Amino acid sequence: MDAQAWAALIHPAIAVLFVFPLLGIVINFALQTRQRRLAQAAGEKSKIPPMVGREHLQMGRWLTGGVVGVSLLAIAYSLLFKNFIKNQLLQTNPWQGWFIIILFIFTIASLIFLYRARQKLWRVIFVTLTSMGLIILGFQEGVFRRDNEWYMSHFYYGITASILMLISLAIVQEIYQDRSLKWRKAHIILNSLASLLFVGQGLTGVRDLFEIGLYTPPPQ
Repeated sequence: MDAQAWAALIHPAIAVLFVFPLLGIVINFALQTRQRRLAQAAGEKSKIPPMVGREHLQMGRWLTGGVVGVSLLAIAYSLLFKNFIKNQLLQTNPWQGWFIIILFIFTIASLIFLYRARQKLWRVIFVTLTSMGLIILGFQEGVFRRDNEWYMSHFYYGITASILMLISLAIVQEIYQDRSLKWRKAHIILNSLASLLFVGQGLTGVRDLFEIGLYTPPPQ
């Protein structure tokens, strides 16, 4: 295996070692939080500790960062090896090359500001900017998307899941301030859809790695 082949394993390795275990922890905390809330609503005493909700929130924030991070990492790998190096992008089209580099920095900065934003307007702005950065970077030349099979595409599943997680992060404050529970229901729907996409991510990711493993470069 050469350096490019080893680099291709970084994205799935982080997903398996960090993102998917964290997903299981978040779902477990979410179920416990809901069970405690239902018990309290029924006037019963729950054996689940009250800090489970705080743990769910903290782990959810880590999960969002992990999901968006591995998506950016996968895009960076594709652009680096299949565009910057293969096409000598900074020499042949420096404007596009620097645009991509600046957009990566801009997207990461928007994600950081989203974590720190408190006012609703700024959260809307930064979740929009981060999502736009992911989409624009993902549609650059060199990123493998399976456009003809978008409904079974690892790329489209990943981008959609990332955006759903970003939106879920952005509405956290509304969840705790809203007594009508509409934001909490929206949070549950968004994360349920994201969880299904994570299952699709696992299946399509294995499929794509399997196809790459079967590929044998032609003799020079």
